[in-house]
Amino acid sequence: MNYDKIINGIKEMDAQNLEISKIKGGITSPKGFHATGNHIGIKDNKKDLAIVYSEVPAIASGVFTRNLVKAAPVLWDQSLIQNHNQIQAIVINSGNANACTGENGIEHTKIMAAELASYMELHEDQVLVASTGVIGVPLPIDIVTDGIKNTYKKLGNSSKDASLAAEAIMTTDTIRKEISVEFSIDGKKIRIGGMAKGSGMIHPNMATMLAFITTDINISRDLLDKAFKESVDESYNMISVDGDTSTNDSVIILANGMSENKKIKEENDDYLIFKRALNQVNTHLAKVIVKDGEGASKFITVHVKGATSKNEAKILCKSIITSNLVKTAFFGEDANWGRIVAAMGYSGAKFDPSKVSIKLFNGAHSIELMQEGTPLQFDEILAKNILKKKEITVEAILKEGKGEAIAWGCDLSYDYVRINGSYRT
Repeated sequence: MNYDKIINGIKEMDAQNLEISKIKGGITSPKGFHATGNHIGIKDNKKDLAIVYSEVPAIASGVFTRNLVKAAPVLWDQSLIQNHNQIQAIVINSGNANACTGENGIEHTKIMAAELASYMELHEDQVLVASTGVIGVPLPIDIVTDGIKNTYKKLGNSSKDASLAAEAIMTTDTIRKEISVEFSIDGKKIRIGGMAKGSGMIHPNMATMLAFITTDINISRDLLDKAFKESVDESYNMISVDGDTSTNDSVIILANGMSENKKIKEENDDYLIFKRALNQVNTHLAKVIVKDGEGASKFITVHVKGATSKNEAKILCKSIITSNLVKTAFFGEDANWGRIVAAMGYSGAKFDPSKVSIKLFNGAHSIELMQEGTPLQFDEILAKNILKKKEITVEAILKEGKGEAIAWGCDLSYDYVRINGSYRT
């Protein structure tokens, strides 16, 4: 099924008032999923171990960092998912990335999986592992194994249990990041829950972060993989905080089929409904990551219209949202639209600069800065007032075609330097 057909199908569902409702519950909201979070001693006084568990084996899909240097848990998870293992649990530690830790790091990852598997009566190949925190420091494996032993007993399926897990994966995050939605397929209630962490080292390709999605939908492995990877490309891969891609990026989905809907085996209306709900979950988490960006004071949306293709529009969006000069201009509340155009120019996308228009919005007010390649005289006071707001939209309009894309990012502030200047210590 081609992209246009999918979009048309979604528009038809919109017309039918398809209801996708946000509900309480986070990652435990889908049937059969349990979670918890606990302080085990990697960090001084904050929760640092999370566990997610499905009552029955689940199919899995994942998208991982494109950094050549990959943490040991990333290599472990990639192998399990590529081999189509049935997954039943995930164990996640924060405070230590278990990255660049040599053979010991690989062995420690396996020990983490085996430790949880032994308590849950699973095989170690049914347990995914994730780590986040400082790079290049050996994982305190004895603390972690003792922590797993003391934490798995706390697993529960309440919204509080979901929040404990979401809190335990945080590093420099200032808020928990979680969501759950509910919708109907085949007369059955379907739920998708998710949690994420991310605040710094956030950059498209993919965004630096951890995110875990659970769902009780009954769907084929191939279609779960297709929907998930396309959704990641439209959400996490369209955000940027600071331009750094980490060693530990992982976004993972588990689908355990416990809703008992008729299995989705083709790209029909049921598939489109699921994909729309999945996009809602992933987009929400991606945007919250940006809003919680280290030192961020502005949430910036970049909307490119009229590019030769969707892919060209994405390239332009990413170039604008990742430009440090654009980010610092927003932090300084300076309507320096020349930096936006310059970022477009070096993006590699093909367009005619004489046809470009640039606008700024903040919800209540808007201002046009450039019209079809020509700079405009504009009200500097109005521009300043727009840029004072916490949420700002940049609209870049080309006249090359129908390509359109949206990206999300933040400004670059003094606090970003302060936070990262002393992160390890």
